[in-house]
Amino acid sequence: MKRLFICILMLYGLNVLGFGKINVVTTYGYIADITQRIGGVEVSVSRLAAGSPDPHFITPKPSFIAKLRNADLLIINGGQLEIGWLPPVLLQANNPVINPGRPGFLSLMALVTPLDVHDDVSRAQGDVHPEGNPHIQLDPYHIPVFAQAVMEKLCQLAPGKCEIFRENYTTFEKRWLEKTALWEQKLSPLKGTKVVEYHKLYDYFFHRFKIEVAGTLEPLPGIPPTSRHIAGIIDLIKKQNITVIIQDVYHSSQTARFIAGKTGVKVVIIPHDIGAVKEVTDIFSLFDEIVGRLTGS
Repeated sequence: MKRLFICILMLYGLNVLGFGKINVVTTYGYIADITQRIGGVEVSVSRLAAGSPDPHFITPKPSFIAKLRNADLLIINGGQLEIGWLPPVLLQANNPVINPGRPGFLSLMALVTPLDVHDDVSRAQGDVHPEGNPHIQLDPYHIPVFAQAVMEKLCQLAPGKCEIFRENYTTFEKRWLEKTALWEQKLSPLKGTKVVEYHKLYDYFFHRFKIEVAGTLEPLPGIPPTSRHIAGIIDLIKKQNITVIIQDVYHSSQTARFIAGKTGVKVVIIPHDIGAVKEVTDIFSLFDEIVGRLTGS
């Protein structure tokens, strides 16, 4: 048994030292795409959650356990976004290498300054996250931060291939900064405008580009709209001359359409992750599509 354990450790060591592909599992598609771009042919990347469902409530599958069991590195969004579905499958995978605090684990939420941090949390506040709003991928300025962290983690696991990872990161960062400047230019006419969104999903995006969120269709995070709250939103839209409701892909748009019928506002459905809509196939097209839908371009 002791010899078997030593052999397993040696095989893992050979992999992370650069003699095989690093097997990376990510929780969401945007993380997988970033990781693949930084790791290139030196990594094998798979993601657990599809892009269209509510990221808070992913249905675990037996395949998740198999993927995690064979992983050298697990990269998660963090901020308790995965709290409802990841811990049980991580426990069943029984792979100590990728547990929190180990070399094969990376949480992206820890890398940025979160919005809406709560010191005291109760169910009366709805489905809030104590560590802050977890939808961190929707600030384009966060993406290079995540990419750099992925690069550093891959370098840690396979130092012999670090130069490759650094070159891939440099290429990615250069292109990303060019695209970010273009998105900023297109969004500049929207600075200072007010919107209503269904869920506090796009707050990082709107905060970055100085678009004000005047209200949400959810009275509290995770709580469906009530008749009273809908009436209040209709009144808010009329008083503040709001012209658009931002709708995600996984909540029903029925309430947004109803309010649009009462007020004449436009309902704009925008994606939140790769695969949320068919046009979004990578991290670049995610923001291309968001900006395009918001600006009508």
